[in-house]
Amino acid sequence: MKFNDLADDSEDTEHSAAERAAAASRSTWVSVGVNVALTITQISVGVLSKSQGLIADGVHSLSDLVADFVVLFANHHSQKDADEDHPYGHQRFETAASLVLGTLLLVVGVGMLWSAVGKLEAPDKVATVHVMALWVAGAALIFKELLFRYMLAVAKRVKSSMLVANAWHARSDAASSLVVGLGIAGNLAGYPILDPIAALIVGFMVAKMGWEFAWDAMHDLMDRAVDEEEVEAIRLTLLQTPGVSDVHDVRTRKMGDMIVVDAHIEVDADITVEAGHDIAVLARQRVLQRHRVLNLMTHVDPWHRPDLDHAQPGGSPRH
Repeated sequence: MKFNDLADDSEDTEHSAAERAAAASRSTWVSVGVNVALTITQISVGVLSKSQGLIADGVHSLSDLVADFVVLFANHHSQKDADEDHPYGHQRFETAASLVLGTLLLVVGVGMLWSAVGKLEAPDKVATVHVMALWVAGAALIFKELLFRYMLAVAKRVKSSMLVANAWHARSDAASSLVVGLGIAGNLAGYPILDPIAALIVGFMVAKMGWEFAWDAMHDLMDRAVDEEEVEAIRLTLLQTPGVSDVHDVRTRKMGDMIVVDAHIEVDADITVEAGHDIAVLARQRVLQRHRVLNLMTHVDPWHRPDLDHAQPGGSPRH
């Protein structure tokens, strides 16, 4: 499953924005508690046991802690009501937070790579680590994997892309702890160079995850559409609305975890303007109730009559 997969369907009729915010807050505070404990333990034991890999993993946990507070900050501000300057609300605060989170991970990852390369340039100076580092790395792996499973379950339940990003961040931590554990084990087995190699791999993993999050958030900020499956689900809801004969030109753009939609609906050309308006209102209500759509703008076209706003230059109208 990709880190931005939310659920098996594209409808969300069970959770309000307030419920999603509460779930995000609870799960993130759990992550804060875990990462505080891991950061202190990993860095302190890493220094005492002379394990660069464990120190790198501790710095990774520290970046998670900073990321958790970024999520909490964004979660709070994204729930603000729409105002004159932000008529569609503040949902994109979450997307901006994901961009910050990704940039943070990228910077931390590059720093880890730089440090590890420095150690590899002087392999004779790499010390043998203490066995305690291996036990701490194993415990960190277990706690991070459990945290990932918990956060992903919450993210899928309330359909929050920001929580999904944070959950997969936790999974990258679990993978990094596994790599660090293997590096420490190799160091203890008589291959000291494996510890900084593990730190190098962790740095690459962190940088890669940061790039993916930042790149994905940048596309969302540039009005990227949702996937075809979700667009088709919205189109089907419109098409099943009583009075709607056909639907075309369904266009979407992401607004945080929500979607803004434009669509052309076709109604009987012989009904009154008021009746056509009522059908459009009903179609909008159905979409907002069944999908994570923040707003739907409909354009009503006459069915079985020339659609002048789709006329081809120099030719007959396209319908």
